[in-house]
Amino acid sequence: MYIKSPLRRITGILDRNSVPDSRDLEKSLEQVLFTLNSEEPDIRPKASDGNPGGLILLNSLPTIIVPDLHARMGYLRALLSWIPPDANFTVYQGLLLGKLQIVCVGDGFHSEARGIPRWKTAFKEFSSDYKKHKSMDEEMLESLGVMMIVMELKAAFPENFHFLKGNHENVANEESADNRPFRKFVYEGAMVTSWFHKFMNEETYRKYYMFEKKLPVFAVGDRFCVTHAEPRKHYKKNELIDAMIHREVVFDLTWTANDEAEENSVIKYLEEYFPGDNQSLMFGGHRPVPKFYKTRAFGRYLQIHNPDQYIAVYMNNILEFSTEKNILILPKKGEA
Repeated sequence: MYIKSPLRRITGILDRNSVPDSRDLEKSLEQVLFTLNSEEPDIRPKASDGNPGGLILLNSLPTIIVPDLHARMGYLRALLSWIPPDANFTVYQGLLLGKLQIVCVGDGFHSEARGIPRWKTAFKEFSSDYKKHKSMDEEMLESLGVMMIVMELKAAFPENFHFLKGNHENVANEESADNRPFRKFVYEGAMVTSWFHKFMNEETYRKYYMFEKKLPVFAVGDRFCVTHAEPRKHYKKNELIDAMIHREVVFDLTWTANDEAEENSVIKYLEEYFPGDNQSLMFGGHRPVPKFYKTRAFGRYLQIHNPDQYIAVYMNNILEFSTEKNILILPKKGEA
């Protein structure tokens, strides 16, 4: 049972000015690993090996879809204090009351364009085996801060808070069936892995690796679905549930670039879960969009990842859904 106030823990993480030590991170990891290992099968059906699978069946509640986070602690501060349009409570209060749910599309690590100067300085630190590591510590303060808040929310609200695996959930920077090494501005993936091995103990690193491997990859709600990336191909329900076993499924839902998906892959998913419903939609992030969203797959897949804005989708009735009314910009209450 989760005993300590999650809000107090989250506030402490948001206000922290130095990276957590291994013990603090490991405590969060142990809580979230217990939660992920014991999810209700009605919400997360068990795979053929008896473990929680890759598919989330969402509750029938108003749903907030959160785009790629990329170390934006300010986004989570703004989100939890935000009052949805038809509510008289904040998002955090809504979670406490069981009146809403959140689905994050993934990618908690690695600041994007706003962090380029810091990444360049951190690369020099990395090249010197982190003899100095101020810039990299600042990056990891934010990336780990985001993910520790994710862990706290998942442990506190296991049925109503979900974080899908993105392609940046790869602390080992491994090349495997589900992962590929990552670099964008410098060598972000290798730099994170090296930092973990140097400044966190190996048991903490092992548990963080396990945490990433247990994240789901596909969520189904009331006439909408959520993935990290546009699905490369269509997988049947039982294949999504077994994604933790057949990890190439994970790759195909987290690494697909624009225009790489098979034709009609999105439509096939929507037809499988919502047959004959031409208003059903799929949401994801992965690739940045210039404004608030970008439509793909004949208008049935909406990308919502803008690194410069705090964008959220608020799904409360798809019959009344409109991009103008339901894709919203949260007021900023923290860093960009």
